[in-house]
Amino acid sequence: MSRSPFEAENGDSAQAWTRRALGLAVLGLVIFYGLALASWLFTGRVVPWDSKNHFYAMFRFLGDALHNGEIPFWNPYHFGGHPAIADPQSLIFTPSMVLFALVAPNASMQLFDAVVLAHLFAGGVCILGLLRRWRWHPTAAVLAAIIFMLGGAASSRLQHTGMIISYSFFPAAFWCLDIALERRSYRFALAFGLAASLMALGRDQVAFLLCAVLAGYLGFAAAQSGNALGYLRARAGVLALSVALILAVLIVPALLTMQFLADSNRPGVPFGVAAAGSLAPVNLITLFAPNFFGSLDHLYDYWGPGYYTMPRADWTDRAVDYLFIGTLPFVLIAWHGFAAGRLFARRGRFILIPLLLALAYALGRYTPFFALAFDWIPGVSLYRRPADATFLFNIALALAAGFLLHCYIEEGLPKPFRTLPKWLAFALAGATALALAVLAGTGLAFSLREDRLASSLAALAVAGALAAAGAGVLFGLQARPRRALAASLFVLLSGTEILWRNAASPLNAEPSERYSVYSGMKPAEAAGIEVLRHEIAAKMRDGDRPRVEILGLNGAWQNASMVLKFENTLGYNPLRIDDYERAVGAGPGAEDFLARHYPGTFRGYSSQLAALLGLEYLVLGRPMTELPRDIPRPKAQAIYTSDTMYVYKLGKTVPRAYFASAVEPVDNEEVLDEHVLPGFDPASEVLIDQASMADLHGGPYAQGTGQVRFQTASDAGQGLDQSVSQASRRALGLSHVAIVNYADSLVEIDVDAPKAGIVVLHDLFYPGWEARVDGLKEPVLHANILFRGVEVPAGHHRVAFSFHPLSLTNLAAAASSVFHRQEE
Repeated sequence: MSRSPFEAENGDSAQAWTRRALGLAVLGLVIFYGLALASWLFTGRVVPWDSKNHFYAMFRFLGDALHNGEIPFWNPYHFGGHPAIADPQSLIFTPSMVLFALVAPNASMQLFDAVVLAHLFAGGVCILGLLRRWRWHPTAAVLAAIIFMLGGAASSRLQHTGMIISYSFFPAAFWCLDIALERRSYRFALAFGLAASLMALGRDQVAFLLCAVLAGYLGFAAAQSGNALGYLRARAGVLALSVALILAVLIVPALLTMQFLADSNRPGVPFGVAAAGSLAPVNLITLFAPNFFGSLDHLYDYWGPGYYTMPRADWTDRAVDYLFIGTLPFVLIAWHGFAAGRLFARRGRFILIPLLLALAYALGRYTPFFALAFDWIPGVSLYRRPADATFLFNIALALAAGFLLHCYIEEGLPKPFRTLPKWLAFALAGATALALAVLAGTGLAFSLREDRLASSLAALAVAGALAAAGAGVLFGLQARPRRALAASLFVLLSGTEILWRNAASPLNAEPSERYSVYSGMKPAEAAGIEVLRHEIAAKMRDGDRPRVEILGLNGAWQNASMVLKFENTLGYNPLRIDDYERAVGAGPGAEDFLARHYPGTFRGYSSQLAALLGLEYLVLGRPMTELPRDIPRPKAQAIYTSDTMYVYKLGKTVPRAYFASAVEPVDNEEVLDEHVLPGFDPASEVLIDQASMADLHGGPYAQGTGQVRFQTASDAGQGLDQSVSQASRRALGLSHVAIVNYADSLVEIDVDAPKAGIVVLHDLFYPGWEARVDGLKEPVLHANILFRGVEVPAGHHRVAFSFHPLSLTNLAAAASSVFHRQEE
């Protein structure tokens, strides 16, 4: 068997892994996890921002759908309709969260946070298992595990649930891969394939980069064997089994996501946009001085690198820029690792290389490495923020700290002037001192420019005092019999500081009251929601399905429609169907009024497209009279007002489903490019995209007049009663369309058609939707620019629109579109 390149050469630490030592190490992580979780629970705080504004809402939609026996593939409560199965952030392909949703579909925000933190705890336990295998000392393994669990990006980016889960599965995948390669074990090859698949199912940049790390480790291990081809050939069966399992698990989610990206507002990311998400080098000072830039200020007085303080576009924030791993571990890495050269030794290089590569990637435009990766490595251009590599950086720092503490226990303090050539010892010590001086000087210059020098000096003073205490522990107890005690004290102090700085900090905790829509809604909010529910229920009893737009309410309200079950035209999500965004003007969020745009196809809430959407209620965070001047103000009836919520009823809208006997061909792309919706009579006519015209076979159909245009929702109602032609009136009198069943992924409609025509359903057109007329499959037509239609013959029929994204037909179409896009 070949040994792992990380394995300790001295067997003393292997003997330290007694059953008692293992139990104490695991117990230490349990206590660390418990204290961290208590920091949120006992202070009434929750992990904020995206965790609650987005992921918790997605989780609640998932749990509710499963609880009600529905398949949560399509989300009708988000941006007028959203392909949840294709969205990497929907949690549908995260087995641990699906199981959680099955067990506790209505889980509280606190329980949700506990489960997410439990993923980090599980990753920490796997770090222990990995380092036990590498024969590192148990105390060193605990240090690496707690940094992994709550150091750097793992704490500051807790709000990004999907990335945290991807990150948490990495140690298990790495551990199993290491065993599978050494033992050539098919059992561990399967375990690796499963763990790597669970990690990669996040389909985020962290998962993408961690997959690259695993592939890089395989190549590194092969190169270190001395006979790379022979090494790989001997493990061909093991690797083939792992790859087959990974592909089997990932192929469908990946295809669906790529299909969505191709039809989304973000099929790719330009380099300039991605570069704006680079980590500014001065942020490295937060590795040991966490509040240098006010990152931990409870008043959110952050003044570090960001949009308003950098000379070039910078879309990072205090959470992305925060790297703190503990002052003592940083001292260990800077002193023992770089200044004394232990990370440059043979075993240390195995950690140093990914550490430097992760840092170079995270720095983005500040090094040439990211530009090369963006241009030459497939997949990099799909992501917008190279600073996400700080997750990898944190893993490398955790392993570096653990490795160096292990070396201290085994070998004592480093003596570079005895073990290295003097010129090299001087060079390493001088380079490290110079780098720290430059970093501190750059940071102080930044703080002086922002007039914050005093607070930055105070942060450095605290870090210096803690560093001196840590160094004193290592110096004072350097005798061999006392090193284990020194290491234990070192880990205890490090864990205490990490909990103090990183658990329930202003970077990852807010009072739960700020998310009251999910827990203990304020009386005024509850009253407004009750009025809206009553209105919508009355409409649905009459056969209507009105949509709602929630705009200008804070935070969690943006996606609360998933829990409240309102069909919302907006939401909070970086990914949206592109045609919908172009036509309706929906931005990535709905908290800021200025993020809501009004293109020519949707000039306001009285527009023709608003009527087609069935947009009948507007929920605002301020009265309509106080809206920004560039926001259209329709004629609307206020049905509820309070200090924080204003609910308005708009004019009459077009029915969700109707029958059309006249067809007007249009070019959807041309309409969306020119921002002009063609005029047509929604009582009897339908706009059909040129691409769908070939699917019509029951005509010939009368051509639309193109003369009737209603510009307001109220005019739309009048148009249906007064302005349509007499022929349209006769068509309306003879045809009858009624929705008899409406579920998330299935809509059934009864239609009585006097002649052949088109049944139009004003739900969004998207690949994977199928139509059946009396059980027979028919092509889904792209109708009225954004919506779905199907051709029916004369007579009585049952029409069913159902979402089948996993059908072979759709998966083949998705694969074809992906390959076609790659060729382009």
